[in-house]
Amino acid sequence: MKKEDLSESGRLQDYAVVRFATHGALAGQVQGVDEPGLELTPPASKITDGPALDRDDGFLTASEVASLKLDAQWVILSACNSAGAAEGTAQPLSGLARAFFYAGARALLVSHWAVESDAAVELTTRAFAELENDPKIGRSEAFRRSIRHLILASRPANAHPSAWAPFAVVGEGAGQR
Repeated sequence: MKKEDLSESGRLQDYAVVRFATHGALAGQVQGVDEPGLELTPPASKITDGPALDRDDGFLTASEVASLKLDAQWVILSACNSAGAAEGTAQPLSGLARAFFYAGARALLVSHWAVESDAAVELTTRAFAELENDPKIGRSEAFRRSIRHLILASRPANAHPSAWAPFAVVGEGAGQR
């Protein structure tokens, strides 16, 4: 089922958490695209139908995100530059982040620059474990604890801010009451 089918059918609203672990691109980084987006799995090479390719071209743009129908408590954008600007001179969080809020996300985990994949996996996995252990702490505190664990208990290179500093929790970071 394609992303539009999930959204149009209303099934996408059934997910409290939506996670992307992929490559993020700033506006202008993908040839022929003037907005930020997420690089997804490319369509099958046998697809040659123009409308089908427009619908599933393997790149989820900010405008496509904004048209989705979400009801997500948390959207995880474990990708480079997911908090980047919609265009070169725009404010940060004006691109993908804003589009996900328009679509119905209440909180986001985004990155402000390129991320290290192994650290991103450790951070997000640990944040969910922290929330599972204590659901009242909220997303921001869970992520803070995840960063602390990465610094203290992971490989030494992950103690450097370049491994964890790109990430930020934006939106409703508090726990559910």
